[in-house]
Amino acid sequence: MLGLKKLIIFVLAATVPWAVPVVRAGADAADLNKVLKGIEQRYAGKVFKASFFQESMLKAMNITDTAEGYLIVKPPGKMRWEYTIPDAQSIITDGRSMWIYRPADRQVMVGKSPAFFGEGKGAGFLSDIGQIRKSFNVQLLPAQNEQYHRLKLIPLKAGPELTDLILSVSWNTFRIDQVVTHNAYGDETRIILSDYQFGIQAEDALFTFTIPEGVDVVQMEQF
Repeated sequence: MLGLKKLIIFVLAATVPWAVPVVRAGADAADLNKVLKGIEQRYAGKVFKASFFQESMLKAMNITDTAEGYLIVKPPGKMRWEYTIPDAQSIITDGRSMWIYRPADRQVMVGKSPAFFGEGKGAGFLSDIGQIRKSFNVQLLPAQNEQYHRLKLIPLKAGPELTDLILSVSWNTFRIDQVVTHNAYGDETRIILSDYQFGIQAEDALFTFTIPEGVDVVQMEQF
């Protein structure tokens, strides 16, 4: 299934060192800081659940694939992505370990979370929103309408698997409603987030995974 492969690419962003983010000068910088502050106030330290729709476009093969599901995020570092359409699969991290489980394949892939989500890589910034400022060059793009601010995030050390992310941020609520990622091969993954629920209860056990008996275990370091 292409959706799983594309999400792995989405979370396998390049290693990002600590550095000072670059912003534009003058009024643009003030506007950008206002947007970033709004995002931080909306997400910082808050547990939330949201539905997602994912569209993955593989340029070289001219393939477009879609998937749907929901995610639960508990800062710092805990996330659970549950795919429901077209096939069931789970991507779970407690901030230290990560599991990708596909029941139909009877297989679970296991890796270390910091290697994939650390310092804001991939979707990691959703579980530690401060990483947007710390780990990316951030630009405020021209607005396409009066509903969304648009931010361009460039990893401070870009790699071929992730060249940039484009965030669509609600003008009024500062929710991140869309994340678009690009890589060096011209591929694009679009994640649309909706039906947000902030302030929900989520036990830590939700972000760990007990491997069922008889399931094949594959170490992510093999990829």
